[in-house]
Amino acid sequence: MSWHALHAWHPSAATSAVLEYSMWAVAIAWCVRVRGLILNLHKIADISETEWDIAPANAPSLTVVVPAKDEAAHVAATCEALLMADYPRLKILCVNDRSTDETGEILDEFAARAAGRLEVLHITELPEGWLGKTFALAEATRLSDSDWILYTDADVLFSPSILRRSLAYAEATNTDHLVVMPTVLIQGRGEGMMLGFLQVLGMWIARPWSIADVKARLDSVGVGAFNMIRRDALEELGGWAPQRLAVVEDVTLGRRVKAAGMQQRVAFAPGLVLLHWAKGARGIVRVMTKNLFASVGFQPLLMFAAMAMLLLFCVAPVAGLFWWRTLLPAALVLFCVAAAYRTISGVSKIDARYGWLFPVGALLTAWAMLRSMMVVLWQRGVTWRGTHYSLWELRRWNNPWLWEMAAARERRAAKGKR
Repeated sequence: MSWHALHAWHPSAATSAVLEYSMWAVAIAWCVRVRGLILNLHKIADISETEWDIAPANAPSLTVVVPAKDEAAHVAATCEALLMADYPRLKILCVNDRSTDETGEILDEFAARAAGRLEVLHITELPEGWLGKTFALAEATRLSDSDWILYTDADVLFSPSILRRSLAYAEATNTDHLVVMPTVLIQGRGEGMMLGFLQVLGMWIARPWSIADVKARLDSVGVGAFNMIRRDALEELGGWAPQRLAVVEDVTLGRRVKAAGMQQRVAFAPGLVLLHWAKGARGIVRVMTKNLFASVGFQPLLMFAAMAMLLLFCVAPVAGLFWWRTLLPAALVLFCVAAAYRTISGVSKIDARYGWLFPVGALLTAWAMLRSMMVVLWQRGVTWRGTHYSLWELRRWNNPWLWEMAAARERRAAKGKR
């Protein structure tokens, strides 16, 4: 459609009013959320600062659990980085989860070299009713006895001081569950475009500045690269068994902690936890195939609703620039988008100039959502790391509101006993 055709378009009065008011509603929502971001993001702790370069109170013990399945290309670097940690009460427990490459041999070499500090658990069979990763995490948890447990991935790099800093912050703030946001390594424009968009989208999914507020039950966080939890808190939650078929196990753990009313916090540490998520925009879309449909409990209607909201909030404002009645609110949305990129880039280290590709990132994310749903429905389940999990089983364990509903029932029951 040409520019002249757009300006020659004459919708009915009712249609014009709906479009105009909808765009203003979107603009107001953006203004409110970005205002909250600008005013509150600085309140989140940056544990890379010198004030957290200290030893934790009471010197708690820590186990770092590293599940690995066919990670021969990355796991050695992760083990090397962890062995350089400057925290003395540390045990590294790597789990070789049915790998078919050299992962097991590499881990055994590290265990022999760092006896007493790094151990390896080899899993050869997956019991029925478990995801491979959650079973690996559960088995590692069972074999550890530390005060704290850090669950991470086999392709994450840690600075020598980050474990000590994280424990110092968690102990000082009486935290039960701490997530340290990794610094994502970007190796191309496609990655920068996608990750830049996803970081801004994340502030709509959960307000990071409200994570520490136990009353903000819908604002929770979980990141596979750095999920650290007190052992007694995890035991109170029932360990990993209640979420044994949760596909996004990191996010689910965060939801469980928040629903239980425990103290959850998120912290930044620019440059101290490094992660390269996937190669190129196509690689990121492929990785999200497993997770996106699971995030809405494998419910098509919820996925379509999420896609519609994504297009309304992130793509429609661009189209709104081409009609005079929506020009002002659309421009206001894009100004807010630019402000959000600029603000978040200070801690994420993702160049704010990727904001120019914001609508492209939105369209690719919408495609990733549609692709995730189509692939899972076609396969009638999720196939991940060589194992197929049926959709019928997964739906029972991946309801995004499951833990909050269970916690609400417990609160009502407790109130009725008073």
